[in-house]
Amino acid sequence: MQKKWMVYGASGYTGKLIISEAKKRGLSPILAGRNEEKLKSLATEHELEYRVFDLSKRVVIAEQLKDIDILLHCAGPFSATAKPMMSSCLYSNTHYLDITGEIEVFQHAKQLSKSASKAGIILCPGVGFDVIPTDCLAATLKQALPNATSLWLGFSTKSGLSPGTAKTSVEGLPSGGKVRRKHKIISVSLAYKVRQIDFGDGTQNAVTIPWGDIATAYYSTEIPNIEVYIPMSDRKVQQLRRLEKIRPILGWQWVQKLLKKQVEKKVTGPELLKREHSPSFIWGEVLNDQGELKTGRLTTANGYDLTATGSLGVVEYLLNSEVSPSGYQTVSQLMGSDYVCSLPGSSKITLS
Repeated sequence: MQKKWMVYGASGYTGKLIISEAKKRGLSPILAGRNEEKLKSLATEHELEYRVFDLSKRVVIAEQLKDIDILLHCAGPFSATAKPMMSSCLYSNTHYLDITGEIEVFQHAKQLSKSASKAGIILCPGVGFDVIPTDCLAATLKQALPNATSLWLGFSTKSGLSPGTAKTSVEGLPSGGKVRRKHKIISVSLAYKVRQIDFGDGTQNAVTIPWGDIATAYYSTEIPNIEVYIPMSDRKVQQLRRLEKIRPILGWQWVQKLLKKQVEKKVTGPELLKREHSPSFIWGEVLNDQGELKTGRLTTANGYDLTATGSLGVVEYLLNSEVSPSGYQTVSQLMGSDYVCSLPGSSKITLS
């Protein structure tokens, strides 16, 4: 019997990219989301089935998923949408995938690992640019230096943000930064650390961010100290540090609404031509207590294109695999540390 799979949040920016790539591969997902008008138009365009439901009632979600083998969840903010979806997947015995980069979602999936194993399903959030390249690089660096005690990761891209990613960034401002110290995640200030890094496209000023690898790279490697960096100009670093002084206010509901309205007005997501000319540069380092250092780098396609191809690669693996591991899995655990290198536009990982 042919397996069924669903894309929830199909009419969003990234959802549309995934649907377009899926059709190129001869795949026929069931489209789903809350907006019937948008879904109907997209389903008609691609000759696909669609379903309309929101995520307010888990019994409704589970009913819609009862015949679905694999869910690819693309509707953020995942801090609000991932929990009801995972819970419903446990009930309907549906493999759960999403494209989040939110630390709390990874932590929640890890907590549900035993329940997922009992249900015989996989929970694998983060099957997009968040966090395929960095997770695979982290696992590769761990293999190169098995006794590493510190891990630094980062990436550089000039792609620009989709509306969903920009809104998620707005939601994260009140929580500040995150790093891992001695196995534990700790909260730090915005723009907590600044250093000079060559991601692969020249040395740049870089700043710590609360990227998903603070959770996932730890699950993949068990390295106790982890930080993640992106390039940022001195001017923007200073802006972040000024925001730190009013960070509690950024969580106020009316402030969040105002900031998200600005996102809706100004952010549309990068067009195809910009994506094609905006590769991503991924960097990582590991250090052990003896002072040995290993550095890794690779280049990938634009983050949004990698999200489409990377997520679909995991879907195809689950569609074609008769026997799979169950429980919570990081991408590198499920697909192997070299998975990113198999994706279009990706180089091999180089170590030095």
